Amino acid sequence: MSPVNSTPPPPGVYVPAVLFFDENEEFDVPAIKAHILRLAKVWGVTGVLVQGSNGEAQHLSHDERKEAIRLTRQTLHENGFQDVVIIAGTGAQSTRETKKLCADAAEAGAAYCLVLTPSVWPAQMTAEKIFKFHRDVADASPIPTMVYNNPFVTAGLNLDSDIIGALAQHPNIVGTKLSRGTIGKLHRLTSSVPASKFATFPGMSDVFLQGLVSGSAGLICAPLNIAPKAHMEIYRLYKAGKLEEATKIQALLGHADWELRKLGSIGGIKAVVSKHFGYGTTVVRNPLSAVVITTTNTQKLDELIALEKSL
Repeated sequence: MSPVNSTPPPPGVYVPAVLFFDENEEFDVPAIKAHILRLAKVWGVTGVLVQGSNGEAQHLSHDERKEAIRLTRQTLHENGFQDVVIIAGTGAQSTRETKKLCADAAEAGAAYCLVLTPSVWPAQMTAEKIFKFHRDVADASPIPTMVYNNPFVTAGLNLDSDIIGALAQHPNIVGTKLSRGTIGKLHRLTSSVPASKFATFPGMSDVFLQGLVSGSAGLICAPLNIAPKAHMEIYRLYKAGKLEEATKIQALLGHADWELRKLGSIGGIKAVVSKHFGYGTTVVRNPLSAVVITTTNTQKLDELIALEKSL
């Protein structure tokens, strides 16, 4: 039975944290802790998304997924960051398994679940089946759920604003992450569903400021693993009404985000963090590949990191 009067996650910036492994593809606990603490220490970071696409959730066992959440919550609590919110990715290919992952996430210390739409048989995922899946999961989840719309990892399934808006009427579905930079869809949702009931987050850095202007709840995006301070500077400038200054940093984010995607996303994030912040390896679980950084493919990323270290 879902909670009564579920509320959306607080507006702000949430980092979809990568998960570090050692050379044997086992959890690198010191690096995981170091990463969570570096993110939590940044002024204004609201929360951490554990087991998003960047966290390689689909490469982990149920026990590993639960342990990653537990380890994140423990690290935050032990270091005085009790107020940092944890969202847990709980997507799976069956309703039954997704319900189990939501229960595990709640038990491990997550406050919200971010739920991918099943995609092994995309042609069979009609609007009716999508509605039923997300509503059944939300009915069963002990913590509020959010709709994770990421066609990059769901065989091209791309939920439109009509579907997400209808799901937003469920009392235990309280938000969405839109991992394609579609401001029109975001704006349709923010202008039709009250922010007090439903939080709409873009999932790409290159539309952060544009999303704020259109009423987004903040941001959940991969480059936050690398430059949380730079993103928070945009958020601060926007809140202070300094749009011209915010726009200049936003332009750099847009270029750096594009470079990171071309570099290799998850592997690229780990390579950049390892090189510039001194912890973690570049290991990703097979069949993904580690990324080697050269001096020719990260010009804008290097500028962003320089800005990050200056703030």
